Amino acid sequence: MGNNKFKLYGMEWYLFAFFAVVILASAFMGIIPNQLIGAVAVMFTLGIILGEVGERIPIWNKYCGGGAILAFLVCGFLTFKGVMPESVVEISKGWMNDYSFLNMFIAFLVVGSLLGLDRNVLIKSSALYLPAILAGLVGAALLGILGGLIFGKSPVEILTAYVLPIMGGGAGAGAVPMAQVYTDVTGQDSGGYLSFALAILAVGNIVSVAFAVILNLVGELVPKMTGKGELVRSGKAIEVKKAEEVKPTMDDVAAGIFLTSGFFILAQLVAKKILPSVFGVAIPNFAYLIIFAALANVFNLIPANLRAGAQRCQQFCASKMIWIQMVGCGITLIDFNEMLGVLSVPNLLITVLIVLGSVLGAGAFGMLVGFFPVESAITAGLCMANMGGAGDLAVLGAAKRMDLMSYAQISSRIGGAMVLLIGSFIFQFL
Repeated sequence: MGNNKFKLYGMEWYLFAFFAVVILASAFMGIIPNQLIGAVAVMFTLGIILGEVGERIPIWNKYCGGGAILAFLVCGFLTFKGVMPESVVEISKGWMNDYSFLNMFIAFLVVGSLLGLDRNVLIKSSALYLPAILAGLVGAALLGILGGLIFGKSPVEILTAYVLPIMGGGAGAGAVPMAQVYTDVTGQDSGGYLSFALAILAVGNIVSVAFAVILNLVGELVPKMTGKGELVRSGKAIEVKKAEEVKPTMDDVAAGIFLTSGFFILAQLVAKKILPSVFGVAIPNFAYLIIFAALANVFNLIPANLRAGAQRCQQFCASKMIWIQMVGCGITLIDFNEMLGVLSVPNLLITVLIVLGSVLGAGAFGMLVGFFPVESAITAGLCMANMGGAGDLAVLGAAKRMDLMSYAQISSRIGGAMVLLIGSFIFQFL
């Protein structure tokens, strides 16, 4: 019976409770240093409390995203209402921006996921995944235009002001460069465009999270439509083979950490100095990170034990760090004022139709080529319609499919770059 004691985050409850009280009291007194060690204390405390609560609330834990989404929404709402202590807000900004832990978190998820995939599956699925993204984009455009016609908005306005920002891969890699493309092509000031784009993107992100919960429920009700975190159907267009089981040592995990950082810096070097743009479209470093990690797997450049080490890092982030990251996303990246500013009935319904179109387009195409429709709709659809890296976390957390992060990042980064290129042509009609 001793092994069945009540635990929180793997530790006895009284140990966590003692240090949680110490840390929260110190946070309210403003004496926690805005350093990495202070951020670890605060972010873990909030993440563990809200995550454990969210996983234990009936209905919420099964249908509303569980602990990850509770941490995201509660922290965002408390910050919006000014209840969150200023020291905690500053520490969260340090965690997300100054320390850029989000970059490290996503890098571990992406590199570990891609290196952990069977190379044959990776080769064949990539050839079909990008068309699935385009199918989701077409579905979003068609249903968005339909909604625009109902509310008296022109197809060009719907495409430029709604579809492109929502499907563009987030804020920093999507809406902001999209506004610059808008100025370059039309000669008009980007300020107004960017303000609306960011607001409608925030609404689209929340709608995407809601659809993620719905798709998770669909998968539970109709099991044949989901791979439970696997994108590709076995025996269909892409053969899925079980990867060789390799148990990584501590040396392998340490090497996996170094390899991930090496891939990230290589991607940064190419994105900033060697090939920052292709045909005038800026390529972000995460797009190159995906490409290089995928190529390393395809050409079998990394030994199996080191791939296993990188995958173990990915598994740790996907299983033990998601609550903590969602605290940072809620405090730092969600803006309730922006979201509420565009919450008119027409805007909300148009946004819902756009996100629904991305789900139907990506899901239907995925089903045709041998993907599970639920996973295809989540990755090639919803992960195009959210707020980039932070949105990917929210969507995959709500759908309980964090193992799909590599595909989500293909959507947010490479798919976002595709949308920028498409936008440069559509803006010609303004």
